[in-house]
Amino acid sequence: MHTPVKQPAGDQVLAADDRTYNVLLRGLRCLGERGFAVLTGRWRALQHFTASPSKIGDIVKAALVLTHFEHGKIA
Repeated sequence: MHTPVKQPAGDQVLAADDRTYNVLLRGLRCLGERGFAVLTGRWRALQHFTASPSKIGDIVKAALVLTHFEHGKIA
């Protein structure tokens, strides 16, 4: 799990490398959140599903395969 670099206290500014790291991390997180939003919007079973990440993994994988098949990404 990667976490963003926090803004330093006071009037200090983040270093350019840290700002770049945060931008890249934000972009990756956006893709994951969008993908999960598509799956939960399409598959009603995932909207109120509460389980450990290890148990829900297989269900999400199956939903992802079905969604790709539905959109013509898998022949």
